[in-house]
Amino acid sequence: MRFSDLLSRLSDVRNGGGLEQLPHHLAGDPELEGAAALDQARPGQLSFLEPGNALAAALAASGASALLLPLRGDETEALQQQASARGMAWIALQDPRLGFAEALDALYPRRPLPPGIHPSAVIDPSAVVGMGSHVAAHVVIGAQVQIGASCVIHPNVVLYDDVQIGEGCELHAGAVLHPGSRLGLGCVVHSNAVIGSEGFGFVPTASGWRKMPQTGLVVLEDGVEVGCGSTIDRPSVGETRLGAGTKIDNLVHIGHGVTTGKGCALAAQVGIAGGAKLGNGVILAGQVGLANKAVMGDRSIASSKSGVHGEVAAGEVVSGYPAIPNRLWLRCSAAFNKLPELAKALRQLEKQARP
Repeated sequence: MRFSDLLSRLSDVRNGGGLEQLPHHLAGDPELEGAAALDQARPGQLSFLEPGNALAAALAASGASALLLPLRGDETEALQQQASARGMAWIALQDPRLGFAEALDALYPRRPLPPGIHPSAVIDPSAVVGMGSHVAAHVVIGAQVQIGASCVIHPNVVLYDDVQIGEGCELHAGAVLHPGSRLGLGCVVHSNAVIGSEGFGFVPTASGWRKMPQTGLVVLEDGVEVGCGSTIDRPSVGETRLGAGTKIDNLVHIGHGVTTGKGCALAAQVGIAGGAKLGNGVILAGQVGLANKAVMGDRSIASSKSGVHGEVAAGEVVSGYPAIPNRLWLRCSAAFNKLPELAKALRQLEKQARP
């Protein structure tokens, strides 16, 4: 694909009034065969730069034929001149990362799977599979399951009874959806994720733990994506609900009765205990833990390995265990390295103060 052809598919170009409205240099309009990270790109490949990196040094070491550069920043003009001097084609965009994502769609188009049901699939007669859906080998679909139009169900997916899947969803190999799972439009569940498994509910008795039946629903609103090996628990009553557009990384556990707002992002190995509530746009970095009924306000952020036990206000950034405001945590972290010296000084003062 020619660089100029690719540019016509980028939203910054389309929404900005066309190619001529953005700084660019076609440099022979190279033919692009793919894309790569800046330090790994070879001739015939596209790459991108974002503000805040060691941009000039990174560009100098790259072998890319074409670049997506930032439109704003202190080094903008220098980067453009450097790329032109090296014979690279480039365009400056408001959001180079978004442009790169769009370019990957164009350079590596997905092969559409044909509608149809593989002969080895086992489907209960009461289940409904929507028009244009693809059901692959060894899929098992239980009673009263409803699958919307244009869904893709990859091999070895298991849908228990009473599962509902909206139009345009994709379930990757080995995913399992238990009874009471409800998926909206355009959801994606990756390999070996489990939706609607029983929540960890037991009642202590004199003779041991008594199991609490888990009879509620798990609801994934439109556009939710669940990563490989993640689990989302069904509650005893009520709902576990993930808001529209929420993105779940691999190996995340979401307990029963958890609710999230729209557009949240949960990184790998996050664990959320039952009844916790997340507002809109919450970000939980890797290995964050939320205690039972913890609350994260709208657009709040918990940095990696934080432990949240109470309530985090809207827009606040917290770190550490137990989680405290990020700026305070940075100060505490800086002081931690000085504790041996402080302890030594304190012992000397105590010795001097003795009669």
